[in-house]
Amino acid sequence: MNVIEAKNLGKVYDNEGVKTNALREVFFDIKKGEFVAIMGQSGSGKSTLLQILGLLDDYTSGTYHFLGKNIKDYNQKEIAQIRNQKMGFVFQAFNLLARETVLNNVKLPLLYSDKPEQEWEELAKAAVVAVGLEHRMHHEAKQLSGGEKQRVAIARALVNNPEVIFADEPTGNLDSKSGQAVIEIIQKLNRELGHTVILITHETYTAEYAERIIRLHDGQVESDTKVNNRRIHSHDFVK
Repeated sequence: MNVIEAKNLGKVYDNEGVKTNALREVFFDIKKGEFVAIMGQSGSGKSTLLQILGLLDDYTSGTYHFLGKNIKDYNQKEIAQIRNQKMGFVFQAFNLLARETVLNNVKLPLLYSDKPEQEWEELAKAAVVAVGLEHRMHHEAKQLSGGEKQRVAIARALVNNPEVIFADEPTGNLDSKSGQAVIEIIQKLNRELGHTVILITHETYTAEYAERIIRLHDGQVESDTKVNNRRIHSHDFVK
């Protein structure tokens, strides 16, 4: 089953009459349970593509199907529900509430979900355990290291059990050791829990944790290849 189908996708920005083609004739499918990295230099269109796939921006031409249905057939309320319940987002900047605990930060998406309130605590705890941060459960976000903050962001993305996790340069603000730990957690969520993962990165090392790499250049798909020597994590989380 394809979770995502992009056909002839295009995006044109019009700035006071000056038109810029950010994406042109983009084609690809992503199956349920795949781990795909989207790579490209600055200005290649990868951030624009993420915004469109994550329903944070609209496209200009082509079609985008999510879970078999054309995005144009959803109303705004349904799109908001899909973003909250079917998609999880991990950003480079963490976007945590500094004075809230790890547990409360992870609970945030549940406030807008259809899950019963009496289940929120257990769902959030399970997500925190999944990223190996149970020993930090009641610490405030401001007390955490950068790597720990990103793990909280991953737990928050995970808490609604989404169909797809979008990770936008998740290691970009981290040192190499913390970055490696974060990408290994993302890979583990894909391999052991079956979450579809779309990773935006400019780092070849990070992309090689995925099964497949889509490379963009000047808004077009330059290549779409399987990762032959995939990096596989083989150890438990460092507490």
